[in-house]
Amino acid sequence: MSLVVLLRGVNVGGHRTLRPSTLAEQLKHLDAVNIGAAGTFVIRRRVSRTQLRAELARRLPFDAVIVICQGREIIGLMSQNPFADLPVRPDIVRFVSVLSQRPRSTPSTPMSFPSGGKWLLKILARDDRFVFGVYRRQMKAISYLGAIDRLFGVPATTRNWNTITAIAGVLGKRRETMDRRTVTGDRRRRRGPEQ
Repeated sequence: MSLVVLLRGVNVGGHRTLRPSTLAEQLKHLDAVNIGAAGTFVIRRRVSRTQLRAELARRLPFDAVIVICQGREIIGLMSQNPFADLPVRPDIVRFVSVLSQRPRSTPSTPMSFPSGGKWLLKILARDDRFVFGVYRRQMKAISYLGAIDRLFGVPATTRNWNTITAIAGVLGKRRETMDRRTVTGDRRRRRGPEQ
């Protein structure tokens, strides 16, 4: 099963800079696919989370929170589409924050920040380690993303819904390839060895 790696706080404001394409090349033996500049990768070869975490830590030029989830969890997010009822607007960003582990606290949702006046960030729902929300395209709104760590008691890393969709696209292509191989293998077994 494919794994998804989300590095926290990479290439933000000129700090903790990393060339994701270079890291993906270094992880070529794991069939790594780079998804954008934020430190997001799909690992398509079978590897344990422990091995993958150690390999990433060894290759990163700085300490980072490394969040790993299974590809099928991302596919599950796409099938439930938590933003289906929300209209797409250019001034609103749909996001998913992935908690580094199961949350220590589970506040009720939905909730808005700031608590009074015009909202800048809304947490809509949570499903296990995934927190869904929206924020306004304003610099001030980004500062409220830090509230997710405090609310749930564990570090989280956030990705735009478009990035989650791109991850699912890579995972879907992988699944299609595996399905084709299975079908081809089944046909060969039924026909017997080729002459």
